[in-house]
Amino acid sequence: MTNLQDLQYRIEYALLRMVIALIRAMPLDTAADLSAFVWRNVAPRTRRHRRAIENLELAYPEKTDAERRQIALAMWDNLGRVMAETIQIDRILDDESRFEILHEEKFERYRDRFGNAVGVTMHTGNWELAIYPFSRMNAQPAAVYRLVKNPYVDSYMRAQRARLFPGGLLAKGKAHGSNAEGQKTARLIMDYVRKGGRLGLVCDLYDKQGIPVPYFGHDARSTPIPAMIARRVGARIWMARCIRVPRQSRFRFEVKELRVVRSDNPGQDIREITAAMHAQFEAWVREYPDQWMWSNRRWS
Repeated sequence: MTNLQDLQYRIEYALLRMVIALIRAMPLDTAADLSAFVWRNVAPRTRRHRRAIENLELAYPEKTDAERRQIALAMWDNLGRVMAETIQIDRILDDESRFEILHEEKFERYRDRFGNAVGVTMHTGNWELAIYPFSRMNAQPAAVYRLVKNPYVDSYMRAQRARLFPGGLLAKGKAHGSNAEGQKTARLIMDYVRKGGRLGLVCDLYDKQGIPVPYFGHDARSTPIPAMIARRVGARIWMARCIRVPRQSRFRFEVKELRVVRSDNPGQDIREITAAMHAQFEAWVREYPDQWMWSNRRWS
């Protein structure tokens, strides 16, 4: 890293901390309402809004243009809230009255016998919090996250998430100044789960190297990593979603176990598990379409 680049990173970080200070000066719900208002009014003018509309046209050809626009606007409202909540995530975690775990009594049965496990979620509600049931059950989850190019911002974001991921955060991408961390990620996550760890992954994005599985009636290239890890090391797969109680910073969590197929055909097993995962994602999205991030690249 050059001195000039380091200076640029420091200035970016200082500006970010100013924004953070402003948002944290407000009560959580006030900040979330304000951020939602800004995103709902600004984001529709961006290229990502056009992508969201295109994705909605693929997924819901039977809906009218007005219905699809309404879903997209509600999505931006949700994403605005996520931004404000991420900056005040410690305050959210300090207030357990904001959380409800559906069928918690069933999930409680596994408190002392989780074994090694892979937890998967999607970009819905506030996905940053989807790991909360596992953290609450003292499962000590870790997670894979996308490395932020600015090392000061990256360090801050890791620190903010430490309570949710007591098992640590493994970076996806190049480490600052070298390729080392990114190159080790695949091996590290496999070894981590093999040794009894619990790993969280967000799995609903387009993966160029992934396998095509049905999603809203169209093939979508999707990561096979959760299926590969679980099948190879004998781990469970738990699917979790975080549902926003509409237009509030209050959340409902649902956790389901996904059957891990193990036959004499590993490739077919991995495809079947991945397809089943995305069938559940689709069912969940159809229930709350306004809370899923339609602006992501998904089908091509």
